[in-house]
Amino acid sequence: MTFSEIRRLLNAYDLRLTKSLGQNFMHDRNQLTRLVNAAELLPTDSVLEVGPGLGPLTEHLLPHCRQLLILEKDRRFREILQDRLGSPDNLTVEYRDALHFLKQAHAEDWSDWKMVSNLPYSVASPILVELAQMPLPPKRIVATLQWEVAQRLQAKPNTKDYGLLTLLVQARYRLIQSFKVPAGCFFPEPDVESACVRLDLRSPSVVELSELPSFTQIVRRAFSQRRKTMLKLLKEDWPGDQLEAAFSQLTLSRQARAESLSLDQFVALTRALDYSSRA
Repeated sequence: MTFSEIRRLLNAYDLRLTKSLGQNFMHDRNQLTRLVNAAELLPTDSVLEVGPGLGPLTEHLLPHCRQLLILEKDRRFREILQDRLGSPDNLTVEYRDALHFLKQAHAEDWSDWKMVSNLPYSVASPILVELAQMPLPPKRIVATLQWEVAQRLQAKPNTKDYGLLTLLVQARYRLIQSFKVPAGCFFPEPDVESACVRLDLRSPSVVELSELPSFTQIVRRAFSQRRKTMLKLLKEDWPGDQLEAAFSQLTLSRQARAESLSLDQFVALTRALDYSSRA
């Protein structure tokens, strides 16, 4: 789908894009191909696409997978998607809010799925966190999102980008690939820089499924007020003596702030607190 074709379709169907929904459609064929190639799709794959819009990425995905589920919040695109895509046997379309859909499908088995999407920037981070919190999440995620979000996904401790998103996603996924996507590849051009990332599910996981609720609670509390020490913040959820013992066992400074701890240290703290709670 070319830039001129997008404009022609929007005019033909009398559609005006909604900025609040992050409707920036990728039209550059080379970048769309690059996105699909990063997913390394097999004919047996099941694929989830969030926010197809006019369907430029959908067209590239359909020939390469066994089934494709697309989630589109904006029902104004129903007619145009039906006209452009038809009714192929391997396509299912849900006109649903993707984040609500994924929350409702949280406990389902997504382990054989890959998500390949030009994610709406307004919901990219919540969707990634929701997927990472699933018991059986997709085995691979390939997505375009804000460059700022891509930086947070690969951030290191003691940097400004390191935080809640970094840890909740890195606990389940490894970032394999990241590359910038020029603004001119979208219509309309976004006001922010964009990137494509590929995330592969860790095997084995850094965090056991049984540990995930405690790990998430610790990370969320620790980053709830970045300027305060972790020990002070965590006392809102755990007894002080358990925290003191865990910090001593792991040789963590009582003055440590959340951004100074690595993923492995957060996992170790989770296990130390879980063990002391059971003792």
